[in-house]
Amino acid sequence: MAKSKYVSNKNETIPLFKNPVLEYFSHIHPVTPVIVYVPVLLICAYFGFQRVEWYWGVVAFLGGILLWTFVEYVIHRWVFHYEPKSELGKKVHFLIHGIHHDYPRDETRLVMPLLVSVPLAIFFFYSFMLIFGNFYLIVFSGFVLGYVSYDSIHYATHHLNMKGKIGKFLRSYHLRHHYEDEHTAYGVSNPLWDYVFRSVPRYLIDVNKIPDLDHKKEKKAKA
Repeated sequence: MAKSKYVSNKNETIPLFKNPVLEYFSHIHPVTPVIVYVPVLLICAYFGFQRVEWYWGVVAFLGGILLWTFVEYVIHRWVFHYEPKSELGKKVHFLIHGIHHDYPRDETRLVMPLLVSVPLAIFFFYSFMLIFGNFYLIVFSGFVLGYVSYDSIHYATHHLNMKGKIGKFLRSYHLRHHYEDEHTAYGVSNPLWDYVFRSVPRYLIDVNKIPDLDHKKEKKAKA
């Protein structure tokens, strides 16, 4: 994806659709994925663990989380950062991910809208049913936990002053993707697959060298 010509550091948004229904559903509260998908993963895990031995269930659950991290990387690198050549392709790309790079602090578009995530969840659910047999419910529950964690971490990197070594690392790692080099650091919830596919940034991670986003000032300005 070409370097964005405009990058807003404000928590602001722009309309994407003339259709009011589509426009409404292009926005989403960041806690929505937690409310919608946590019950799903708990139900799937409950019934899934009744089908297999608990220790194999744990392996399958962890495998589902790992599988999500791979899907997260693949989607971010090769779908979200695909470089279209046609005008239509460029418009579609902007709708999918370009707007996030132009308005990275728009909190209403930091997590995946349900119009996108629900069809994808259904697709993966039935795909896992075909692939994993008796383990599909547990694998899917781990996969969904990975997804919810990803969306939550993504929101946090843009809007929370994350504390602790891991939090600061993830925030710095992702914000560098936005503000320094968008062709590296595709992992959001973790950098594992960046190491596997050699897309780790060449610079050393410096948690102090990130954009100065003063959340306190922003809140006062809103008030």
